Amino acid sequence: RVERLSKQYRVGRSELQNNTIRDVISHSFRAGADAVRSMFNRGDAISLGREWFWALSDVAFEVPAGQVVGIVGANGAGKSTLLKVLSKITEPTTGRVEIRGRVGSLIEVGTGFHSELTGRENTYLNGAILGMRRSEIDRKFDEIVAFAGVERFIDTPIKHYSSGMQLRLGFGVAAHLETEILIVDEVLAVGDAEFQKKCLSTMSRVANDGRTVLFVSHNATAVKTLCHRAIWLKEGRIAGDGPSGEVLSSYLMSSAGTVPERVWHGEPEPGSPCPVALYRVAARPEAGTPNDRITSAAPFLIEVDYWSRDPDAEVAASIALFNEQEVLLFETTEPRQNGVELSTNVRLRRAECHLPANLFSRGVYRVEVTIHHNHRHVIEEPEALYFTIFDPDDETNNGYRQRPSVIRPSLHWESSTLTVGQHEKGSR
Repeated sequence: RVERLSKQYRVGRSELQNNTIRDVISHSFRAGADAVRSMFNRGDAISLGREWFWALSDVAFEVPAGQVVGIVGANGAGKSTLLKVLSKITEPTTGRVEIRGRVGSLIEVGTGFHSELTGRENTYLNGAILGMRRSEIDRKFDEIVAFAGVERFIDTPIKHYSSGMQLRLGFGVAAHLETEILIVDEVLAVGDAEFQKKCLSTMSRVANDGRTVLFVSHNATAVKTLCHRAIWLKEGRIAGDGPSGEVLSSYLMSSAGTVPERVWHGEPEPGSPCPVALYRVAARPEAGTPNDRITSAAPFLIEVDYWSRDPDAEVAASIALFNEQEVLLFETTEPRQNGVELSTNVRLRRAECHLPANLFSRGVYRVEVTIHHNHRHVIEEPEALYFTIFDPDDETNNGYRQRPSVIRPSLHWESSTLTVGQHEKGSR
């Protein structure tokens, strides 16, 4: 139970409560430096430390036992701050929180790993930090390592692990906590497509076990699949609370007005088992840019840019389009390509899917992107892109009712004037 919870931070300054000795020393050093600086600049002295920011403001809700609740919102909306307060990592400024049951927190997965220790040693260290007993870790050790997929390297110092391997091991430890209440912060962003499926499966199992779960994620599909209910935070306040489908639709619609464009950084690494990598996905009007509005009355296209390191491979991109109700409208694949007429070892390709005018209804749409390499799905991005389609009739105010529908085609009509009695002749 959360009652009128608020959390305030001082911008650019750290608080002393609940800090480590290191934090106290560094805070004292900064305070001394600020004092010296204020001697030379009185303007700084006047304004120093007086800017405050409310990360949470008057938040109140209650979660009954066994309910799975998704918490959504834009970056900076207060989601992580809320979870840190609930996990007792930080204290609220005002308000109170009442929790009944043992709490396990999956916040900042992998925190506490020591680079010089092996994967085995870090598993025990991280488990202890999360509140697991040694006997509990002993019992689950093989399961944790197998889940993370690092059996071969478990006795290797973790400084030689890739960032993805470290995150997988951290999630593997945290995912095997036995608690009545589980607090999870954006853990599905770790690892590749296969490991994300493992994470989803684990979260689903936890939810089905009857445990109470608070789940923060930007993955709207995961929230809708796993959560009975969703809470939408906006600028530190609750903007929506109810069935996950309804709240997510409102949240996605609130971002209408710009056409998103998403970019991934990094080419496929030499020797990588996956010789392709997604680079960019965008939606735009055929005669415009991703910054222009897409309307139902004009054609538009979806662009998929991806890297390919294998010159002899057969590669292709697929897109699937879903509406706000998660109805799959269609799935389509570009013609498969055998090689590209470029001499470089790494090639950047663009696949464009052209979509007709007068077909889609207004609303928010989700694009799922899959990259195929030699007839295998090697990259899957269920939420590669969200974009909005506007209806120009909304702005004309012509008085006609336009009910929500899956599609909005422009169909051929014919009109004529009938003389008296002609309709009877036509009916015969």
